[in-house]
Amino acid sequence: MTIYDIASEAGVSASTVSRVINNKKGVNLETRTRVERLLKKYHFEPNASAQGLVSHSSKIIGIMMSDIRTSHHAEGAYFIEQQLQKSGYACIIINSGFSEESRENGFRILASRRPEAVVLIGSTFQTESVAKNIRKYLKNLPVIIENGCLDLPNVYSVLADEQNGIAECLRLLYRKGRSRPCYINMNDTPSNNLKIQGFVSAWREHNPNADMAPPILHLQRSESEDEWYTCYAQVKKLLQRHPDIDSIIFSTDLLANAGINALADCGISVPDKIAVIGVDNSIFSRLSHPRMTVLDNKMQELSITCASLLVRILNNEAVANKIMILSDIVEREST
Repeated sequence: MTIYDIASEAGVSASTVSRVINNKKGVNLETRTRVERLLKKYHFEPNASAQGLVSHSSKIIGIMMSDIRTSHHAEGAYFIEQQLQKSGYACIIINSGFSEESRENGFRILASRRPEAVVLIGSTFQTESVAKNIRKYLKNLPVIIENGCLDLPNVYSVLADEQNGIAECLRLLYRKGRSRPCYINMNDTPSNNLKIQGFVSAWREHNPNADMAPPILHLQRSESEDEWYTCYAQVKKLLQRHPDIDSIIFSTDLLANAGINALADCGISVPDKIAVIGVDNSIFSRLSHPRMTVLDNKMQELSITCASLLVRILNNEAVANKIMILSDIVEREST
């Protein structure tokens, strides 16, 4: 059923049906009622693409992630999509990968779909090559980076305060009498680097005269290796080299979950022997045994803020270019 079929049955022109659909003036009450009855009878839905050509509004928002398998980022995309749907927008999701070539292809595909705005999820997009692609493909569109930032006039940032959050996590461990902490990180990203800075600052507060470097372990893996199993194996080796460790902060819940399993398989009790803290407050923290203390970086609040900010921008409202969401510690059995 097309607009022309509706017009023919109603005995009016297609332009009259269009006026009724778009709630415009110039149609008498009797004709409007007759057309509306037919629209309802046939469950007529106007073609969004055709409407976009007329109104110059696609009502499409692009969401890009480096790796759609990253559960924390997929969760963020879900909350963004659900929030934007309430305002009448549809989302398309691009899984860009990490290479410059694949990312540029992702931006090219996004631009070809004529979105009204784009959301980039994750600090891995905080690079000069991404800035170049934004200038090339999206320079006239608002772009929001969730937990990342770029110095461009059309780019907005919604950030989680993980740096101060990690510092507070370490202070919590010291208050609980843990004097030999360790930080375990995987993946060199701006977000993870800020977490490390938070750990280092709090560690130096308690070790102002130490000659040694802060105890940080950077896990290395190839793209074909699984993060969970890499961390599981490396934690076992870490315990052999440093049996005096009494607490570990992991850069994500996924890694912390692997660490807790490695500790259990080594016969080390959590938290009696070693306390554990993760970051994200994801499902991995609630599936661990014991349940995991975490830094909650507020993914749901972060994502809803991204979506709300984007709608305000599209409505030509004045907004801040950078918004910071405070993180909270959720204390459970692992500490």
